[in-house]
Amino acid sequence: MSNTTKRALEASLKKLLLQKPLDKITIQDLTTDCGISRMAFYYHFKDIYDLVEWVCVEDGKRALQGKRTYNSWQEGLEQIFKAVLENKPFIMNVYRSVSKEQIESYLYKLTFELIEGVVNEKAEGTGLPEEDKRFIADFYKYGFVGVMLDWIKDGMQEDYSTIVKKMSLTLHGNISNSIGNFLDEV
Repeated sequence: MSNTTKRALEASLKKLLLQKPLDKITIQDLTTDCGISRMAFYYHFKDIYDLVEWVCVEDGKRALQGKRTYNSWQEGLEQIFKAVLENKPFIMNVYRSVSKEQIESYLYKLTFELIEGVVNEKAEGTGLPEEDKRFIADFYKYGFVGVMLDWIKDGMQEDYSTIVKKMSLTLHGNISNSIGNFLDEV
């Protein structure tokens, strides 16, 4: 039941964002649209921005669906771009309504999971400390998010497959190289 309520709130939020900006949507609007009480809303979320963050993270997790390995990270990244494009009205409204730091935070969580899986796979058995693996994942996460934010800011005009291909060419072998470089310093 809990997940059903959250999904209903997600659907209502996305529907209402097609009609008005995020800062004009009230909790009353959401609860009326999906037929739940205000108490039910507050049971799951502290405010609308908490719901927005949950929606972004959940959409991202659905887009990734286990694509966190070296052989599948490009597909995972492409699926993130595709999910963002498919939710363009939602994303653009959120992009215009919340602070850049909040958007970055949503995207950082998403891309960190993707890159962390790749780093852990490539570092398996090397003895590389967790803090170094985390640093490598963080480093690439910032690049991924920067590219995606520029794409969103520009109205998602460029074909995301081209962006993912360029990112792949730029990154090819670099995570393994980074791991090797850290190990050489030990």
